[in-house]
Amino acid sequence: MVVISLVLAIFAGIRGLLGHRAFTPRINTLRHITATIAHLQLMVGFTLYFKSPIVAYFRSHTHDTAYAFFGWIHILLMTIAVVLITIGSSAAKRAQDDRHKYLVMTAWFAIAAVVIFIAVPWPFSPLAQRPYLRII
Repeated sequence: MVVISLVLAIFAGIRGLLGHRAFTPRINTLRHITATIAHLQLMVGFTLYFKSPIVAYFRSHTHDTAYAFFGWIHILLMTIAVVLITIGSSAAKRAQDDRHKYLVMTAWFAIAAVVIFIAVPWPFSPLAQRPYLRII
């Protein structure tokens, strides 16, 4: 849901910038919902991070790159992404004109999206090798 709302907000921001549109209450709601979903996901992630015995195992074996990724790199990057979303949402809310609101929201949300996609354990990632499908 975080990725979907983030992509929708970035797309709406680009459309607003290119089309010189007004920053409507609908777009403002999308901005707010995106930040709220990101915060909820972060709280779920923190709960799993601090309570899960699987993550505790990864945290105790951070000498290996793959374990370090799941032990602390992933949670650190995701936290940074949520902080970027929060800054972007807050700055867009406080911006004076509509063009600046779109610009601020789109820029901060796009940077957060890049950080999120870096933090995903893709099979081709140099940080964590994980197959698309696990064959048992």
